Amino acid sequence: MSKSVCRVCAVIGLIALGIVSSVSEARAQYRGAVAMPVPGEDYHIEVGYAWWNAQPSLIVNSESIDILGTDVNLIEDLGIEKHNLGKLDVVLRPAKKHRFRFQRLPIHYEADSVVARSFIFNGQSFNVGLPVRTNANFDTYRFGYEYDFLYFSKGFFGAMVDLRYTNIDVELTSPIGEEFTRAAAPIPSFGFIARAYPIPQVAVTSELSLLRIPERLAEQLEGDGSYTDFDVNVVYNFNRFIGAQAGYRRVNIFYDVDLDSGTLKFTGLYFGGVVRY
Repeated sequence: MSKSVCRVCAVIGLIALGIVSSVSEARAQYRGAVAMPVPGEDYHIEVGYAWWNAQPSLIVNSESIDILGTDVNLIEDLGIEKHNLGKLDVVLRPAKKHRFRFQRLPIHYEADSVVARSFIFNGQSFNVGLPVRTNANFDTYRFGYEYDFLYFSKGFFGAMVDLRYTNIDVELTSPIGEEFTRAAAPIPSFGFIARAYPIPQVAVTSELSLLRIPERLAEQLEGDGSYTDFDVNVVYNFNRFIGAQAGYRRVNIFYDVDLDSGTLKFTGLYFGGVVRY
């Protein structure tokens, strides 16, 4: 059995055991006349780490002067394989309705393969049978502010403003040379978040962030792009300091800058934990 499978089973087991053992206590607390703060909301600093078993879909295109590029599928054409991605989340909460958020998501893939379908990348022809080493980086950083304008004893609804920075760097190395495509730009996004506590120890959260550059603005910027990030997760809080997390996330990125373009998708389950103070 793989380490990732063992980790997933352990997290699920802890969550299930905790929920079963605390249901009766949770009901008793919710009957009380005075609403007590739920454990998951009693903090000023929260740090979370999770392993994301993301299924990637990676298509890139790089043109050269007067030479059109081919849409290259890094999975099917160059043998990139999925693996767990580690993501770090930090939340600073100076007041009940205000949260400052940071996320780092390092994404790196590499593969050695033989070209099975001829394509053109950055003006260079890669013909069938050519050995190629692929290095692909899509590291993403997120800086955001969240305001929970509707706040209740059993949950909240809020709005988010984020600045996301994705560094796209794909290099193909072969006997005929090295070709690459690079794109990096801060992307503002807007979204909404909702959280509910069916019992005090369990938090169910869903959030959606998105951006689509208007056509007129894309013409002025001489570039186009979109970003969609959907996340739903469940956290079981053992106490106000520690929780276990399981969730599902889907990220879609499209960019078209200068002579480079691409469509990147990451979808899958993740498991991890949070600590608070």
